[in-house]
Amino acid sequence: MKIRPRRLRQNQNIRDLLEETTVSANDLIYPVFVKDGIESKEAISTMPGIYRHSLESLIYEIDEAINLGIKAIALFPVIDASLKTDDAKEAYNPEGLMQKSIRAIKTRFPELIVISDIALDPYTSHGHDGLIEDGKIINDETVVILTRMALVQADAGADIVAPSDMMDGRIAAIREALNQNNYQETMIMSYAAKYCSALYNPFREALDSLADNKSSSESIPSDKKTYQMNYANSQEAIIEADLDISEGADILMVKPAAWYGDIITKFKARYQQTIAAYQVSGEYAMIMNAAQANIIDKNKAMHESLVSIKRAGADLILSYFAKDFLLR
Repeated sequence: MKIRPRRLRQNQNIRDLLEETTVSANDLIYPVFVKDGIESKEAISTMPGIYRHSLESLIYEIDEAINLGIKAIALFPVIDASLKTDDAKEAYNPEGLMQKSIRAIKTRFPELIVISDIALDPYTSHGHDGLIEDGKIINDETVVILTRMALVQADAGADIVAPSDMMDGRIAAIREALNQNNYQETMIMSYAAKYCSALYNPFREALDSLADNKSSSESIPSDKKTYQMNYANSQEAIIEADLDISEGADILMVKPAAWYGDIITKFKARYQQTIAAYQVSGEYAMIMNAAQANIIDKNKAMHESLVSIKRAGADLILSYFAKDFLLR
């Protein structure tokens, strides 16, 4: 046999030398939760090892992450139920939890990249990402609120605003508003292909934003299928990404990551923009729960999962494993 591929796998040094895909701290973004009204941190039952943080404990958590080499966080707020309303007005309160947290983080860690979430689900009483009228999610009125959110977050110091709502036209509206208000340097990470997935529930539990469990009234949509994408479709993702690029998106996101490697690969082949992928709460929870049940090896599964996302074409990976991966 002239050709023996196993020659290239015969020992660890050779395998390391020829390894095609590697994941480093420079590839990872760490999603974190900040909550009002708690003194330290509280566990999220569906996400072992992940916590809702007080602002004080979040600063400590970020300090640990930075010391491991992490350069960016994605920040998600958990606000008090009394502040959640149908019109989501707390979303653009300049003194709200998100804005207060961004300012505190940037004061303590000015070089850290802070990515702030643009969506209404943490702020609405019904848990949806948009305003509701006559039992439907209304698009253009929601975009007005999203734009106001982006402005107060940019003013607080967010480096990247990340619209995760999937409303039509929101990238153009946010880019125009940022430019008109002297935030030309604020980047937009668009959730260009956010699928209506079964893998989000642990995240929604973390935010107390389980829209699917709040649908007893006919005036509230029973799911998010009219704005999040059908997971059977891939060409639709190209349409969404083309629009977001034309409207001014700097970074394109695919969410979830693991079951959507084909979409990540399509984006990487088609676009010059940076491609991000979100290893979501359900992906994290499945690995953690299987590891706790001694079904799989946590570190091996964690490493393999992140490499697979990078191999598919992701330049950046949002992952709850970010700290564990760098500690392994």
